[in-house]
Amino acid sequence: MNAVSHAADARVNVTLPELLALRSRVMRAPPPPVVSRAPRSGQRPGRLHGRGMDYAESRVYQAGDDVRRMDWRLTARSGVAHTKLFQEEREGRLLVLLDTNASMRFGTRTRFKSVQAARVAATAAWYAIRAGDRVGVLAFGGQQRLLRPQGGPRGALALCGALAAWDALPPGGDESLSAALQRAGRLMHGASRVLLVSDGFAVDQAAYGRMLSLVSKAEVRIITVSDPLEMAEPPAGRYPFAHDGVHYDIALHGERQRADFARALGEGRQRLAALASQLGLLQRTLDTTADPLNAIIELLGPTRAR
Repeated sequence: MNAVSHAADARVNVTLPELLALRSRVMRAPPPPVVSRAPRSGQRPGRLHGRGMDYAESRVYQAGDDVRRMDWRLTARSGVAHTKLFQEEREGRLLVLLDTNASMRFGTRTRFKSVQAARVAATAAWYAIRAGDRVGVLAFGGQQRLLRPQGGPRGALALCGALAAWDALPPGGDESLSAALQRAGRLMHGASRVLLVSDGFAVDQAAYGRMLSLVSKAEVRIITVSDPLEMAEPPAGRYPFAHDGVHYDIALHGERQRADFARALGEGRQRLAALASQLGLLQRTLDTTADPLNAIIELLGPTRAR
């Protein structure tokens, strides 16, 4: 269970070719179901009119209404002027909320959590565009950046390119989940969806209220990315680690010592699981060795049908 060496670039850094290669894997999977773009229960439909809009209802004419939208049949039957109201036929929008805090740059099996998180985001993007969705990504933590949702293959390509470019930049400071959710909340409207990809260490006390607010605006799903060492108590032994070029060993021999170590490493996953449970959100956990596709299908596929 040695920490991954920085010499193995593809294991510690997000690479664009790997993210692009995920497309063929996604395209072989069953397609997402066709779903209504109508707003979710509890959301207010947009009272808009024009091309690409669906008729919603008619109401009594009010000063300022567009006379071109008069409902002449109902007006004639009732003797009272009525105008038609239209509801926007919205495209689905998926925003990936991606954790880039320092805790994500850790790995003992196959790849860093940061690399696995990027693979999750790219897989979600390739899958979502098959359903005609627009895809974007908001990075929080070491990188605080936004790629607004775009449609079609270009949208997925732009997302993959952004993930690789951001990963290569010098990291900034850490950011709490509540702060990230506040930023995300300002971007959501209509039938939008959010996929949070994180190891959970950013979860803070204020995250519950901010997530509750976001859930009222969007359909939220969560994928927790964990290293295998964070998911089970390690066997007794010495464990070599490296951080910023510094190598050191951690000796784990006593049972209590190993239990405390496992508890500390698993804290983020437990925090995020508790948050998902409190709000009734669908959540899946992936270790750094797993293929993200099945989890993406479970969270963004059949469960979307209404």
